[in-house]
Amino acid sequence: METESEPYVRLASLRQLHQVMADMNTARSLADTLQSVADGVVNALGYELACVNLVRPDGDLVVAAFSGNPAAEALITGRVGSRESWERRLSMGERWGDLIFIPHTEGWVLDDDDVPQWYTDGPAPRFEDEWHPSDRLFAPMYAPGPQGAGASGELVGVLSVDRPRNGRRPGAWGREALQMYAFQAAIAISNARLRANMQRALVRLEREQQALRASEESFRQAFEYAPSGMAIAEMGGDQHGRILRTNDALCRLLGRPASAMRRYSFSDLVHPEDIGTLLRTSAEGGRAELRLGRRDGTYVWVSLRNSVVADAADGPRFLLTHVEDIEERKRRELQLAHRASHDSLTGLPNSAELRARLSARLCRQRPQPTLPAAIGSAALDPYESFDALEPSLDAAYGPPAFDRGHDFDFPPGADEYDGYDHHVHTVAPAGDRDDGTKGLAVLFCDLDGFKSINDRFGHNAGDAVLIEVARRLSNGVRDGDTVARLGGDEFVILADGLGRADAQDLAVRLRNEIIQPIRAEGRAVRVGASFGIGWAHCGMTADEVLKSADERMYVEKRSRPKQHRRAG
Repeated sequence: METESEPYVRLASLRQLHQVMADMNTARSLADTLQSVADGVVNALGYELACVNLVRPDGDLVVAAFSGNPAAEALITGRVGSRESWERRLSMGERWGDLIFIPHTEGWVLDDDDVPQWYTDGPAPRFEDEWHPSDRLFAPMYAPGPQGAGASGELVGVLSVDRPRNGRRPGAWGREALQMYAFQAAIAISNARLRANMQRALVRLEREQQALRASEESFRQAFEYAPSGMAIAEMGGDQHGRILRTNDALCRLLGRPASAMRRYSFSDLVHPEDIGTLLRTSAEGGRAELRLGRRDGTYVWVSLRNSVVADAADGPRFLLTHVEDIEERKRRELQLAHRASHDSLTGLPNSAELRARLSARLCRQRPQPTLPAAIGSAALDPYESFDALEPSLDAAYGPPAFDRGHDFDFPPGADEYDGYDHHVHTVAPAGDRDDGTKGLAVLFCDLDGFKSINDRFGHNAGDAVLIEVARRLSNGVRDGDTVARLGGDEFVILADGLGRADAQDLAVRLRNEIIQPIRAEGRAVRVGASFGIGWAHCGMTADEVLKSADERMYVEKRSRPKQHRRAG
């Protein structure tokens, strides 16, 4: 194109280049930008065909845009060439600055590689600079390098151009124009990619924010409208455990408004006996069953389940507590436990509960008796052995026995006994006289004449008698004493801290209460009562204690004339 009109052609081309570059940089999407690059080669640089091969994230190049031939565009758009094949092409042929020209005399070796390409027909060139249909011209597009480095950045893509309209290989100006265009196209493509990435990031961010808002709204609704109580409390710091937010269900359960709940922590609301349970409950996944205080001063059984939540990945953490009302279940459990340990007719502790309470007072160590005063005050020779006292001790208390403590094999006098100082040994008065010793009295009561009432008036009358006897026995003892029904017409009273005279007086009082007339099935009936007094002390079992009292009761029953037993 070295003609006289070339300056005018250059000016027209510059105007066209200005327009297509403006189109490249104002395209709305990456796809529009790529198509603008291909169209610009055809419209402004004087080539009939142009193809944009874009580098993919995996390094291979895909035909992203084509211009100049719809048939060729449909054939190769979207097809991929390997990075290895492209690097081979870019290392061949003649280098025109940043351009790569592969003449037809060398390019035949590329006919069978995997790079998408098209084929054009035409006559063989007649002149040296005439374009051959198999000539190839590539313009690599490199992203701008670091500012001031003076080097190109990474490969963005490759422009493939074909069939110059003037039929000749481009001259110096044409090469410079294509090279400059490829540089500007790389910038436009990089900017379009950046905008696309930003748009995708914004869309993703907006979706995440929408999802977060939806999640927050879902959590708020689940929290506020949950049928069971929910609370959010602070975690860590000086205000650990302070309630920040509660739902309506928890406020209704405790009878406290939400504004008042924010003044408390769960440790302020828990029953004093359950504070240890609360403190032992872990924050993450912890569960506990305890009692929380209502506004009216009563307590309700609840089940607490804890979990830890955070506002963000590195934000402050809070304690989310689920509070479930288990008052009804606890009531049923207590009812079942009461039924298992109490007599269904009279409501008194049954045989199993009586034995459990009695066993709780006894240990396997028999308490050692105190020394007689005569021996304790005897003046011993400083060098006299204590063995000299053994005959006296044997005479008073029988042969000495090895004291095994709570069945641990400790030698007498060893310090290991100190670990059991908390246990107060149960002792019994010695002998038949009241020596002032206070012990655990076991009164075994058997009703006299009860069987005849059952036989004459029926079991309903008998049940009414048992219920009334149980009431009179319960009213006749102190708070803390135990009245239990063994079964049938047998009752047992455990009364601690009594001497022999006290126990006998108690038996007389209870017997006098029992022999009073009882209304049963519309008639007045009377029963008598025989009492046997046994004494519990450590070293005995519960069955041994009850057997001792039972035997004494039968001794007492046989000692009274049969005709006087019922009336006393």
